[in-house]
Amino acid sequence: MRSKLRGAAAGFVAAALFVSSGAAFATNGYFTHGVGTQSKGMAGTGVGSNADMGAIMSASNPALGVFVSDRWEAGLSIFSPMRSYVASDSQLNGNFIDLGGCDPINNPGACLPSHTIAEGEIDSGSEWFPIPYVAKNWSLQNDGNITAAFYGRGGMNTDWDDANSSATSYLCGANPDGSPASGPGPYCAGKAGVDLSQAFIALNYSAMAGDNFAWGIGPVFAVQMFEANGVQTFQVITKTLATTGDFGQVTSLSNNGHDISYGWGFGGGLWWGLTDTFSLGLAYQSKMSMSEFDDYSDLFAQDGGFDIPSSIKGGISFVATDALRINFDVEHTMYGEVDSIANPMLNMFGCPLLPLQGTAIESCLGGGAGAGFGWEDMTTYKLGFEWASSENNIWRFGYSYGEQPIQAADVLFNILAPGVMEQHITFGLTHKRPRGGIWSFSFMYAPENSVTGPSFFDPTQTIELKMSQLEFEVSYRFGSGQ
Repeated sequence: MRSKLRGAAAGFVAAALFVSSGAAFATNGYFTHGVGTQSKGMAGTGVGSNADMGAIMSASNPALGVFVSDRWEAGLSIFSPMRSYVASDSQLNGNFIDLGGCDPINNPGACLPSHTIAEGEIDSGSEWFPIPYVAKNWSLQNDGNITAAFYGRGGMNTDWDDANSSATSYLCGANPDGSPASGPGPYCAGKAGVDLSQAFIALNYSAMAGDNFAWGIGPVFAVQMFEANGVQTFQVITKTLATTGDFGQVTSLSNNGHDISYGWGFGGGLWWGLTDTFSLGLAYQSKMSMSEFDDYSDLFAQDGGFDIPSSIKGGISFVATDALRINFDVEHTMYGEVDSIANPMLNMFGCPLLPLQGTAIESCLGGGAGAGFGWEDMTTYKLGFEWASSENNIWRFGYSYGEQPIQAADVLFNILAPGVMEQHITFGLTHKRPRGGIWSFSFMYAPENSVTGPSFFDPTQTIELKMSQLEFEVSYRFGSGQ
């Protein structure tokens, strides 16, 4: 028994490391549209369903472990986000914004440096990512269940390395004739982008309370990995510079490789069978307090803080016929709980390093009120259908919609994190093998969506962020006794 547990632990750790290596999600904000192949085939629904969709469903609702057979399952998705930004022409072209009597020599306090991105459309690289998961359920003698799952739920990856990408600004320097200098990348600091990956380990206990009520609860452990490149330009508005006056001290802003953050929270869920054909589900995952990204303490608010926001899900499931089940879920993600995600770029105006008479050092980058991505909370509505065409084949279809969280005023920073998706159209199939194994497949298409707004440091220029997505996932649930 101990050797089996050691083998299971080793497999889980290997999967977690794989998940946290190079994963990229950007569907509902930066969280994936669902967890588990069968749920993904129905747009991420199933919180209220008592159908056996595998042990991985405990990651969506811990109470559902009571309906799961004791089998290993493993899945792998190939995820493809296609991202681009479009910069319009500019009247400033990197010159100063006149705050009233601007004179760089005699009245520099009335001159705000603009930052102009080169006109045109630029595509992000890195468009294909493998993302695995592993899960297992164990039934206990007291009719309880323990379920373990390793999976990725959130992340973001952008790679702006196009040779045509550049920017012009006095933040980049000055030419010999006194005009603003240009540099490569959208922030004139070379290849730009971020790589954020999140891996989760959920351990849940679930049990029935009577014939029609189930509950589940357990800890959720997380590891995050983050890297940022090409944003050193913004060292001029960091808390470190404001407190030390030394550019050489601003060492935790950009191009520091991958940093790792750890933390934990808890998840809990309920399931209630109102009738033989109608059931409800409710699940909550707490905000996860994570250790700081020390290597990026000049970038993120709260000296590198990047907690994981809480989320709550509710769902209903209706068995319309012997062959058809209909699910409807609502999910709310509280991005506003995390300063590094929610603080708007407008907070920069309080930083005394800008000529706007600000006096709040904590409003500079890295401070307690430092600028983030300006994301709002996101609510997603999901509809899924499950149709058994035969004893061995189950087809799935789904659609979800949620208003994207990025505000138009914050598009400049969100070039790094363009989580603008709103719609997901999904399809799936489960096929039962004669010896008991179960193959499942899902496909997701997210049609292109965009958000357009003024560039924060060049109000005469607009930036449009665009994205579309594809994902294919396959999983296998091993037969009885394997």
